[in-house]
Amino acid sequence: MAPPSLWIYRAAIAVSLPLVAPYLLVADRRRGKRRPPLAQRLGRKLPAIPPGGVWVQAVSVGEVAVARPLLAELRRRHPGLPLVLSATTATGLAMASGVQLADVTLPFPIDLPGPVRRLMDAAQPRLVVLVETELWPELLAACGSRGIPVALANARVSDRSFRGYRSARALLRPLLAPVTVALAQDEQSARRLAVLGVPPERISTTGNVKFDAASSAAHPKVAEELRQVARGRPVLVAGSTMPGEDEVVLDAVSALAPERRPFLLLAPRHPERAPQVMQLAAARGFSVSRRTLLAETASACDVVVLDTVGELASLYQLAEVAFVGGSLVPTGGHNPIEPARFAVPVLTGPHVRNFAAVYRSFVDAGAARTVHSGAELTAALQLWLTEPGAARAAGEAGRDLLARNAGATARIADALDRFLA
Repeated sequence: MAPPSLWIYRAAIAVSLPLVAPYLLVADRRRGKRRPPLAQRLGRKLPAIPPGGVWVQAVSVGEVAVARPLLAELRRRHPGLPLVLSATTATGLAMASGVQLADVTLPFPIDLPGPVRRLMDAAQPRLVVLVETELWPELLAACGSRGIPVALANARVSDRSFRGYRSARALLRPLLAPVTVALAQDEQSARRLAVLGVPPERISTTGNVKFDAASSAAHPKVAEELRQVARGRPVLVAGSTMPGEDEVVLDAVSALAPERRPFLLLAPRHPERAPQVMQLAAARGFSVSRRTLLAETASACDVVVLDTVGELASLYQLAEVAFVGGSLVPTGGHNPIEPARFAVPVLTGPHVRNFAAVYRSFVDAGAARTVHSGAELTAALQLWLTEPGAARAAGEAGRDLLARNAGATARIADALDRFLA
């Protein structure tokens, strides 16, 4: 019998979904944002799914990047095991579709009884793996009723999530009963999972898979085109920027002496914002192009806006310095590990709650610097662009940090093996 908290959740969804859906539809059309196909999110028109495998759910781009090495390790250990990868966002699904390690990729179903039941019937998984902390009550309940083990892999509980979950932990505790094993990134997340209701004997700390994740697929043609457009200038990659940050980055570059200004590769977190970001650059006097129009670009320009999915991680290799966005505005920050793979030093704003432990280790190692304003960003760029030796030392410190923290993928796979014998 379903616990009362699940019925409360169902009632809340039933009331809110009809109210929220029209707003989301209008907002998406206004922003040019796409969502995964509705039919598949309702569990209909699904592709053929080989039964008896592992279903790995990753919300968006960052979680898909975590899923990639885990899928590779599962494939290596269990060559004939069917692997299904789902994602919630359109950008995550686009990246997941490029992951050749999964037999099937598909959108995550809307967390309602019908869509979840239809996908579970189609996939018949022997194990469900939720990347990071995906607490979907309907999915958890379906797994519990069918006796399917659920693993939280690379689990983390941010400060903000913990405050929200803790206030409702009496309702949350029965919903977490189907969680069979929780593999936490760090000791703090492990303690928080126990407070929220996961039995302590089911929790272990395995480390952060993001330290293991291999570099994304290379894009040598794109990289060479960007080098030609940069014309020998140092390259600043501003990755995963959010609204309100693009202006700060552009103004910080403008404040540098003309002979010190780097070539800027500006990558908004949501590629559909590329036209607006280009307008911001042009309004400040920069010559600007977009990545998909590089073939039509003049021999040199000041700014290229990345309007594609899945290329940013490998293009950090071009950078002398990287700014990782989502951090000057309070959205929680993004992953600094991708530039560190190429020994690129990292600049970040202060709002990094989603990667708080990672950034602490980066700052302590001298691999990252925190800036709080456009003026501080200009000063940091000035330092690292005029003292390349200091920048290289910071970048090497980051790469060394990754090497010291490797191994989480194998530890998680070890924990999952007992469900796959």
